Amino acid sequence: MARRPGAGLGLRARLLASSIVSDYLHDLFSLRGRRALVTGGSSGIGLGMAEAIGRAGADVVLVARRKAELDQAAERLRAHGATAATISADLAVRDDVARVCAEAGEIDILVNCAGNNIRKPMAELTPGDYELTIAVNLTAPYALGQHFGPKMAARGWGRIINVGSQQSISAFGDSGAYGAAKAGLAGLTRSQAEAWSARGVCVNTIIPGFVLTPLTAPAQAIPGRVEELAARHMCGRNGLPADFAGAAVFLSGDASAFVTGQMLFVDGGFAVH
Repeated sequence: MARRPGAGLGLRARLLASSIVSDYLHDLFSLRGRRALVTGGSSGIGLGMAEAIGRAGADVVLVARRKAELDQAAERLRAHGATAATISADLAVRDDVARVCAEAGEIDILVNCAGNNIRKPMAELTPGDYELTIAVNLTAPYALGQHFGPKMAARGWGRIINVGSQQSISAFGDSGAYGAAKAGLAGLTRSQAEAWSARGVCVNTIIPGFVLTPLTAPAQAIPGRVEELAARHMCGRNGLPADFAGAAVFLSGDASAFVTGQMLFVDGGFAVH
């Protein structure tokens, strides 16, 4: 019978070994003393990442449009012992973005997860559709980065996580403006990383697979589509917001100090299957 690791150690030795491991993991992954701003933090991937970052010790500021959902999300974080504040704002409106910058205070970790996707054939997209999609998915992350990035660099430490899409690298039907925005977001990540990484600010993009969230509800409503997409993932299932907890904590902390300008695929193998 295989022996359990550490079974031959005395109690004192096991406690010491456990303490050493605990201290090591704390140094790598603890976010205590950090303050994070998470857009799109009231639901879906944004909420999953916010919850993980908060449970790892950071104070979290959630940003989204709907106050009732924001309040529910904040209570969910607080139930896990996290500190959570909220700012209700429409990131398609530049004055609202400026207000977020003013109200959020000093931020160490910026997570750009807010998104919208107007699903129309390319030929039917209006200039208004395009501009609204770009405003939320690309212009707002740019504006927030322009405000917080240089401040992080001046302090010598910061993290920016931009949440992209499979459409950052591939084309999908009936979402041309969204694809353009998400491809642009991956490019913005590289530009921000080039600008600020030498002064301690790591900037990366997370690329999800198909994730069961409110944003993907229209696709989920198509008969057979959820099963079809699940089969595209090597893991054999679609993603859930909880699948992004580990990546969120890793990219938010000291463990990722030499990771910047990258696309991290949290997609169950979707992109390579």
